[in-house]
Amino acid sequence: MFDAIAALPRIPFAPDPTPVEELTRLRAVLGGGPRLLVKRDDAIPFGFGGNKVRKMQLVAAEAAAQQADTLITCGGVQSNHARVTAAAAAKLGLRCLLVANGVLPERPTANALLDRLLGAEVHYVGTGDERAAMMDHLAAAERAAGRRPYVIPLGASTPLGAAAFASAILELLDQIPPPDVIVHATSSGATQAGLAAGCAMARVSTRVVGISADETSAGLGAVIHPLLSGLATLLGARADTFDDVVVDVDDRFVGDGYGIPTDASRDAIDLLARTEALFLDPTYTAKAMAGLLSRLRRRELTSAETILFWHTGGQVGLFA
Repeated sequence: MFDAIAALPRIPFAPDPTPVEELTRLRAVLGGGPRLLVKRDDAIPFGFGGNKVRKMQLVAAEAAAQQADTLITCGGVQSNHARVTAAAAAKLGLRCLLVANGVLPERPTANALLDRLLGAEVHYVGTGDERAAMMDHLAAAERAAGRRPYVIPLGASTPLGAAAFASAILELLDQIPPPDVIVHATSSGATQAGLAAGCAMARVSTRVVGISADETSAGLGAVIHPLLSGLATLLGARADTFDDVVVDVDDRFVGDGYGIPTDASRDAIDLLARTEALFLDPTYTAKAMAGLLSRLRRRELTSAETILFWHTGGQVGLFA
């Protein structure tokens, strides 16, 4: 099935692979324990990087194949996915319409500032539940005006987006032996679906643990399982190919909600900056690292194991 992924059209916004680095100083501060590694998708150079770039390479290629002249997507005011979509549109010479739940910032910062610099047109709605309807409305208006819009769901969390991260597992295994555990931030589901499917496709026993940034474990499971089924179909396999894949979501570190820091996530930001000069973001990776640090401090992971933290980027959020 990796051959089927390799055959998917792709726009190479960034070179492969992203680095894998040892977190030796963090391990020392924690008093030993498992070998700690980090996969640096935050170091992707295109559009300030992050996991959304991997997805966009496939998604934008599909948009180009459909001769789209406008990309439409949604997210919060500080959405990393919206920023990467705007960057892809600018690079390809396309229009970009973003639907953001929130209010127009008096003084745009972080991703909201980058969206503006990239030339995106942002439409604001009151709640997340209103985003899909607004995207449909904008797409209809674009078609009526004779343009060809391509609508990208929240987070590019589609089977195609998941395929990008199944492929990323093959990239990782070209760099290191299979880690025992991969820990990452999970929210809209496609990153976790792809990582878990990729491990199954590669026949490795690596456990993929998603630390939720917002949703409950049950809520994310209800999103990830259909993505796995859709990915199998996309790759020409039976829809039940990934039915046995374990979807491990830890929702204990969400705190008061999406984008709201916790004491543990603040500690994670400070600790990783001071020990490894590694920058986490308040919404996603800081909560994921808080989850990993909790397991390490409780000695839930053994010194015989190798643990890889998949850094999904988002550090622009530090400047919001």
